[in-house]
Amino acid sequence: MTYQRKTFPVGPLQCNCTIIYNTENKHAIVVDPGGDADKILAFTNALSLTITQILHTHAHFDHFLAAGELKAATGASIALHKSDLFLWDMLEEQCKMFGVPYTPAPGPDQWLCDDQDIFSGQAIHTPGHTPGSMSFWFEAQKLLIAGDTLFKSGIGRTDLWGGDFGLIKKSITQRLFTLDENADVVTGHGPETTILAELQSSPILKL
Repeated sequence: MTYQRKTFPVGPLQCNCTIIYNTENKHAIVVDPGGDADKILAFTNALSLTITQILHTHAHFDHFLAAGELKAATGASIALHKSDLFLWDMLEEQCKMFGVPYTPAPGPDQWLCDDQDIFSGQAIHTPGHTPGSMSFWFEAQKLLIAGDTLFKSGIGRTDLWGGDFGLIKKSITQRLFTLDENADVVTGHGPETTILAELQSSPILKL
């Protein structure tokens, strides 16, 4: 099977949303739909894709804002790690704190687990930014979707609800940095990077 992906920023905080799709059966997953549901649906509709699952790296408001609209339009299930349920339950509160309109999202429908198979890849539990932070590894495509755990020359903040610096350091050094160093990394916000580039420059290796 042949898989392709499209990543583009969405929503008020320009969260990187990634669509991975099978070019043969036209099934697709959407990771971190942080807003602009119309933009996401325009892309999938143009390619006649069927969204089967909406995956969240974590439950901060800027990564979920279009989840409800996508589920309503497609019937796709919403998946999250259970340790972030408390953040999901306070999504409306999060939106109010940051002055962002709240759009309800039903679910989650499924709980993600460490080392779980997802679509053409694998879910990896990488706590630290939040207790339930997940990264998604697609070995065949040499692609890592890291959410807000790993950034280009940086790491996710740990001063928000449930953040833990010790855990994020462990997640990055013991899980993400053991992956193929030639893999591309889609970060939660901003430019992409590679595992090799972060092995050479990540500040977490000096802390």
